[in-house]
Amino acid sequence: MGILHDDVVIIRPAEREGEVSLITVNCPDKTGLGCDLCRIILFFGLSIVRGDVSTDGKWCYLVFWVVGKSTTRWSLLKKRLVGVCPSCSSASGISFYRSELQPPRPPDVFLLKFCCYDRKGLLHDVTAVLCELELIIKKVKVSTTPDGRVMDLFFITDTRELLHTKKRQEDTSGRLNEVLGDAVISCDIEMVVPEITACSQTSSFLPSAITEDMFNLEMPDELPSGIKTSESVSITMDNSLSPAHTLVQIICHDHKGLLYDIMRTLKDYNIQISYGRFSTKEKGKCEIDLFIVQADGKKIVDPSKQNALSSRLRMELYRPLRVAVVSRGPDTELLVANPVELSGKGRPLVFYDITLALKMLNTCIFLAEIGRHIIGDREWEVYRVLLDEGDGLSVPRSQIERGVWKMLMGWE
Repeated sequence: MGILHDDVVIIRPAEREGEVSLITVNCPDKTGLGCDLCRIILFFGLSIVRGDVSTDGKWCYLVFWVVGKSTTRWSLLKKRLVGVCPSCSSASGISFYRSELQPPRPPDVFLLKFCCYDRKGLLHDVTAVLCELELIIKKVKVSTTPDGRVMDLFFITDTRELLHTKKRQEDTSGRLNEVLGDAVISCDIEMVVPEITACSQTSSFLPSAITEDMFNLEMPDELPSGIKTSESVSITMDNSLSPAHTLVQIICHDHKGLLYDIMRTLKDYNIQISYGRFSTKEKGKCEIDLFIVQADGKKIVDPSKQNALSSRLRMELYRPLRVAVVSRGPDTELLVANPVELSGKGRPLVFYDITLALKMLNTCIFLAEIGRHIIGDREWEVYRVLLDEGDGLSVPRSQIERGVWKMLMGWE
């Protein structure tokens, strides 16, 4: 048997803007489920202010207290959350949940070719439309011609899996025309084969000085100028309080996607959370207690494994993304990087936040690329944005770096 389909995810929206909404998930368990749920909640622009997780290894119960915008599409959020829970089957006409039998196939990739007249904030407005329509940006190449035209190439996937239909393509083009108006020159959408996607890869070259600094997995003595983060990240592990679990206690400053960063790290280490509690206190302080076990169901007793997990968690919470403004020949380039999950999924809304920060800083974009790079033993999603300096970059580099960082961390 199981649980009725409609009861897998229950959402109780806040009555007034600014108040807390409640999300409850009750379904069969799987390693990494918490990560998948937190990623979706982050994609919908919601902040988790409190969370409780419990499981017996077969069935789990999760509760998230969230705050966000009054425009949140709750019914769509519920559908997406249900979608990452173990698949449903039908019994006697009623849908129940069972374990997944096979992984889903990779989504189809489409090329959105978009030409329009340039203006400040254009790239963010296009990105906002794609996020609104649940079109996931996998790669992007944006270039500006001398006559003031912009050619955007977005390689995207469709969360709704409908972009192959004429109606979905027309809805997408129509929404872009609605938002951008007379600036649009042309807009075309077509499915691409893997070979074309591979040929569109961004340059694999990253200057060695950049890779050594940005992708260093050791705790830095100091961050680049203008970058501020949590003053301290405290992580302790204790095997004495539970006969079957290792207790991980984390105290740190809150940031956008904090719980997602913890969950994705544990997922990559194949760690199972049996019970967990997350809460935010005064002045943005967060306290997290997690009772965890390894994939074999045993607590972590090996000191080297404890140190490895503790060090990775500390780094991911201290510096979940990497931001730098550097020289690219005579030009100025913004670089942002975030680690990719072992499942291949990247952090949501990074490009949205980058373009929004630059729009607010009144800084134009001349060229933009998104690519993935294997550096060390990890895969990174790297955003390279060549800034349009015109008669000279009016905004100091340190202010750009700080503004983008604060937007990504939710401290704007």
